[in-house]
Amino acid sequence: MSSDLTWLLVKDNSSFLVKRNGVQFTTEPNNLTNLNSFKYSGLANSKVVGISANPSGKGVVLSTKKQVISSSKPAKSFQKVAISGSSRRAAKTIVNVTARSGYRADLRKAALGRLSAILAAQKPTKVTKKCGRSTLRK
Repeated sequence: MSSDLTWLLVKDNSSFLVKRNGVQFTTEPNNLTNLNSFKYSGLANSKVVGISANPSGKGVVLSTKKQVISSSKPAKSFQKVAISGSSRRAAKTIVNVTARSGYRADLRKAALGRLSAILAAQKPTKVTKKCGRSTLRK
């Protein structure tokens, strides 16, 4: 089925669709911005880039859709690569996959934004000690 036809079927009626304050969001996998649009759709496009947190808690998982898809095995249609280590290494890998290889260059900024948000959420929170003195003056 073509991606345009799939988008026409999915755009208004989907189990992933969330409507809030006049804006339509989606919770579908491999959607980098969670906006309900054809450009970012993880269901309708034939080339998809998805970034999610690694289940181990450190690093991210980069998933792309394979070009040759067997309709009888949809679970094997995605290639997933775990990226751990420094944030620069992860960013370089994402840029190489999206922009330089010609896969989906238009998703580069959204992919890097999702990467930085996930890595910021994985950092431990800093504990600040409060001073014992009262700040009120008489």
